[in-house]
Amino acid sequence: MWSVIKGRWTSLGLESYMKVKNYVRFEFNSLPENVAFARSCVGAFASQLDCTLEDIEEIKLVVSEAVSNSIIHGYNNDPSQKIEVIVSIFDNGSLEIIIKDFGKGIENIEQALEPTYSSDPSHMGLGFTFMRSFMDEMEVISEPGKGTSVRLLRHFPSRGHQAMA
Repeated sequence: MWSVIKGRWTSLGLESYMKVKNYVRFEFNSLPENVAFARSCVGAFASQLDCTLEDIEEIKLVVSEAVSNSIIHGYNNDPSQKIEVIVSIFDNGSLEIIIKDFGKGIENIEQALEPTYSSDPSHMGLGFTFMRSFMDEMEVISEPGKGTSVRLLRHFPSRGHQAMA
């Protein structure tokens, strides 16, 4: 379960064992061309961590999937809607990404999380599967008519040096 702490969504108790070291929040219209914008922004922000280029590419992939889901499934490709992205780096080297839309929501989250399920038959339905496979934690909160939030967390254990951007 999530709660709002210090003006942002976070897991209950998360702040008790991890301190936010850096944080960014931005929003944009639900235009397909903004998928690349979101993935680039989050990838650049994540490069502060002690991670590889492969790690950054995986992070960018999950952001692409989550933002695309918001555009296609949450908003039915309505470009006038907003998507919010919140990214936090914690002092233990963890990266938290939250992608929020305020669209139609998901009626059956369990079904939506099944591999190859899609509410749109022209899509493969692998977005959540990719997100889950590249991240250490994934949580989906949704309410029909109110939108969907996807929380993704990945831990990057320190290799004894700090990445410099």
